[in-house]
Amino acid sequence: METGAPMDITPNKDGGVTKEIVREGVGEEIPHPGCNVSVHYVGTLTDGTQFDSSRDRNEPFKFDLGKGSVIKAWDIGVGTMKKGERAILTCAPEYAYGESGSPPAIPANATLKFDVEVLDWKAEDLSPNQDGGIERVIIKAGEAYSSPNEGGQVEVHIVGKYEDKIFDERDVSFAVGEGCEANVIEGIEIAIQKFKKKETSKLIIRPKYAFGTIGSPEFNIPPNAVVEYTVTLNNFEKLKESWSLDSADKIEQSKLFKDRGTSYFKSGKYQLALKLYKRIQSYIESDTDTDTEDERKSLLLASHLNIALCHLKLNEHFEAKSSASSALKIDPNNEKALFRRGLAFIQLGEPALASQDFNRCLEIDPNNNAVKAQLAECSKTLKEQLQKEKKIYANMFDKFAKMDTQREEFEKKKLPNVLSSVGEWGQEDRDREPSEFEKENPDILLLNKTGEFKDM
Repeated sequence: METGAPMDITPNKDGGVTKEIVREGVGEEIPHPGCNVSVHYVGTLTDGTQFDSSRDRNEPFKFDLGKGSVIKAWDIGVGTMKKGERAILTCAPEYAYGESGSPPAIPANATLKFDVEVLDWKAEDLSPNQDGGIERVIIKAGEAYSSPNEGGQVEVHIVGKYEDKIFDERDVSFAVGEGCEANVIEGIEIAIQKFKKKETSKLIIRPKYAFGTIGSPEFNIPPNAVVEYTVTLNNFEKLKESWSLDSADKIEQSKLFKDRGTSYFKSGKYQLALKLYKRIQSYIESDTDTDTEDERKSLLLASHLNIALCHLKLNEHFEAKSSASSALKIDPNNEKALFRRGLAFIQLGEPALASQDFNRCLEIDPNNNAVKAQLAECSKTLKEQLQKEKKIYANMFDKFAKMDTQREEFEKKKLPNVLSSVGEWGQEDRDREPSEFEKENPDILLLNKTGEFKDM
């Protein structure tokens, strides 16, 4: 676009927004929808009356491009500008404040002019905690409004780059949340849930959501590497949400989750199994249909038991205890729940509580050898704890006795030795008036502490 030549930049070329470049920007890149853009601007009416200025405030204005947070003309116009570019945007009322205007500064049906300078922009942050770990720049906008969800099937094309070298390029299909089975990193799985069908975007993914502190020997990616992926969402099928299903369908879907979770568990993929088992709870935990109540309780119980087992395998003992306790709320005498909670208690340093659960297990099945073995370990641990406590208390008593002896000796030292001072005069005795006894016995000689005599 040539400097100084007003151009119609509206999508349908209706002349509603024109752009006149005052100063060219640098490079070729322009901000994409979702980017947080920083600009300076001065807004005027067509007669030159100024109604707003970020320059007067000496503070750049920031907004998310393409999100409808500014007037339409800005989303259109700023989206065509390069970094450092300055341009005049002339905006018809339908692309500005329309028939109502923005009283008192902007009248109804006003055409506006904005002198805009693009200072900088940041890519859209898609990371769950907004920590900058996953940044998206849309290259080609997608279709419609729907996006994939957790558990939905996606078909994508990915191109992975590290230091401008391609290390991974392929078409791949996977269920969202289970992408590691297809060697797809977590950052892509999180981001893809914000994509529209046919969208192509560049993702900048930091180590936390990529290959972490280990890296990837397969792709020759070192530890703590920031990687770039260009991802195209070719097609997807959403997983049906629980609210869209009747009770019977929720039960059937939960059975599928359970089977897939168990398959992952048997393969030692405990994190994936955990996701599937938790999904059961999200589908049926709050369902109230009495016709499916028995199946619902059975599946819910199984999910809590399996989640507890996954947490034990992952050394997450507090979570294991919590899940086993949830299972016991459904079935107070469930042997598996008692046993798994007992195992969690052992690892949490609570052998007495573990023994209680193991003893309850033996009440249910007196021949359970695994429980007997754990109970023996608990008894051994409790005895060791008792011996340690005795030793600690014995040392404490010795220490206290020694302290008492030292205190008594100290108090004794503070008492005056009356025998050693008999017949001695203190300074106050030397200076006072003689007593009647002293007057009647003037020949008695008494010593003071310095060994001096005084003839009374």
